Amino acid sequence: MTTDTSTRIALPGGEMLAWSDLTGRRLPDGGPLAALAARVVPAGARVLLAGPHDPGLVDRLAHADVTCLLRSWPDGSALAEDRPVRVVVGGPGGLPADETFDVVIAAAGLDAVESVEGTPVGWDGLLRRLAAVLAPGGTLLLRLDNPVGLTRMVDTTPWYAGRDDADWTVGGVLDAGRPANLEQARERLAGAGLRPGGCFAAYPEPGAPTALVDADALAAYPGSGLLDAVLHGACAPGRADRPVLQDPARLAVDALHAGLGAALAPGWLLLAHRPAPAAPAAGDPPDPAGTAPGAARTAPAGPGGLPVLWVQTGPPGIGVVEVTAAADGWRWRVPDPVAAAAAAPFATRAAAWRDPAVLTGAVPEGRLLRTVLLDACLRRDLAALRRLLRGYAAWLDAHADDAGRLTGATALASLDNVVLAGGGAAGASPGFAVLDPSWRASDPWPLDVTLARGLWRFAAALATGGYAHPWSSTLDVAGLTVVLAGTAGRDLDRATVTAAVDAEVAVTAALRGLDNADRVALADELRAVEPTAPPVGLDSHQQLREAWLRQRAELTRVTALLRWTEELLTSRERALRRAEATINLLSGSISYRVGRLAITPARLAKRGARAAKRRAKDALAPRRAEEEQQ
Repeated sequence: MTTDTSTRIALPGGEMLAWSDLTGRRLPDGGPLAALAARVVPAGARVLLAGPHDPGLVDRLAHADVTCLLRSWPDGSALAEDRPVRVVVGGPGGLPADETFDVVIAAAGLDAVESVEGTPVGWDGLLRRLAAVLAPGGTLLLRLDNPVGLTRMVDTTPWYAGRDDADWTVGGVLDAGRPANLEQARERLAGAGLRPGGCFAAYPEPGAPTALVDADALAAYPGSGLLDAVLHGACAPGRADRPVLQDPARLAVDALHAGLGAALAPGWLLLAHRPAPAAPAAGDPPDPAGTAPGAARTAPAGPGGLPVLWVQTGPPGIGVVEVTAAADGWRWRVPDPVAAAAAAPFATRAAAWRDPAVLTGAVPEGRLLRTVLLDACLRRDLAALRRLLRGYAAWLDAHADDAGRLTGATALASLDNVVLAGGGAAGASPGFAVLDPSWRASDPWPLDVTLARGLWRFAAALATGGYAHPWSSTLDVAGLTVVLAGTAGRDLDRATVTAAVDAEVAVTAALRGLDNADRVALADELRAVEPTAPPVGLDSHQQLREAWLRQRAELTRVTALLRWTEELLTSRERALRRAEATINLLSGSISYRVGRLAITPARLAKRGARAAKRRAKDALAPRRAEEEQQ
């Protein structure tokens, strides 16, 4: 029996009947990749999705005529059943030779396009086949995994040791049949008759990126507080479910500041275009997918006028937030603020909530305050630390009301969400601004709690991350927070730090949308943070080794203290024995015996006098009682 679904599935041969590619991590609404694809694809365009893609991406392309090229029969059947798209199952050989597409998207990479049931053509052959079906003036969006990217650097299992079913195709720098870097990829695109365009770096994983950043922006602004926060936020939570060699968030930030944010990205999304047969006539609008950024802009724009950055905000989130380039710098943009506000169901609004309507203005420029303070700690620059922390505390004071309370975004302005204008240069007056003002406190916060929360988060990162700092290594996290507050010119006690930790639990629960059970577990985890423990939520071999070294140093200190105490007790015991020997020696002398014979009668007489006095007192007691009664 023929159904509507069967008529939309073509089986030209080479399909894999017992294989599925759609087993990876899913992102809400397809994530930043879907937002990028929706911007690249014009309305009514003919689109080819080559390879398996997140179904959320297919949903975002409802304004186009979509054809999906898959190699898996189960994936194709499920996709055609749920969505009104045409599906070709069987690999690149099943594409009609006389059909072209305005946009070809291969965001799963070319390896996921080729079927093992067909004739292998290699990476270059797949690229040429996709380029052949691209219409003149059309756009290709291609994903390329980085063989020496951040993902492979932190994985505990080397890329060449994969034995799972999904690892039957393993690519690396030794494979000359595929490009190993951006320059080689652009050469292959040019060799296939395409004009290479812009490039986006994908973090933290090429298959499920939560942040897409223009590669030119990464190279032009290595000290950007926005890029610092985006890369750290994208890489920090994504690896807590499996062990890593080192902290990927720290590595991503270091790569950014070294100018290698694009070179060490886990993967890239490249734009390429098939040249049109003739140039557009004068007065025609330029192709939005192929126009180069304008030279008059002070901040680099994304390739072809696209946004510089897409970032998935996470649950409970507001979808994907864009950062666009304007003449005066970068600006926030939420594609659909109304839908974003409606799609932000918070588990609790007791501590914080998110207002997507706020993300409409300019992005504050400057370095991230956390990074500047960390640099000062590593250099033991107490003068810079004192100046920055006192400036931060004074900035909070300036925003407090008459009762000493903070509201809105300033109440949640921790060190990792504040940028420092001027980069914190010596002798310059520091200027502070909230980077992401969309997170807002539901109720006013005491100024001391806001300050203590920001300093506690920084102290926990210093202590558990193993960073060198100018203070005693025997301080616990709460004690280090109090010391940081003293450096800022504020007198905080441990009770205030405890209140700040409770506030951090409430904010984190709102940020992640945790229920009551998960919130209690989070509270126990944060309250148990110790300097000898690794960072919370990170199973990193490097951080575990650093924690072991700190534990060994603490055990060495305690052992030395115990040894000193034992030696002190031993010396006191020896002195006591010498005193006892002296007493015993003196007690056996003639003078001691004579003195004792003289003193003994006096002691006996004194004792007898006390007894007689006590008997007389007892005898007179009845007479005194009778007199008192009379």
